[in-house]
Amino acid sequence: MHILLIIVSILLIAIVLLQGGKNGGDANIMSGGNSDLFSNRKERGGELFITRLTFCLGIAFMVICVIL
Repeated sequence: MHILLIIVSILLIAIVLLQGGKNGGDANIMSGGNSDLFSNRKERGGELFITRLTFCLGIAFMVICVIL
């Protein structure tokens, strides 16, 4: 079970690093340009797959941690 936790942890780290920024630029937040900060942006294709995979890996990580 510990091996599975390590594998899920490494995959989760890799997938999170693959995700792109959702708001276009962090400098925009610091400078006060937050006009589109809360705008709804639909994810498509690869972005949607990576988001769902991140969610599933996060749930798997939490479940394995609770079991251990």
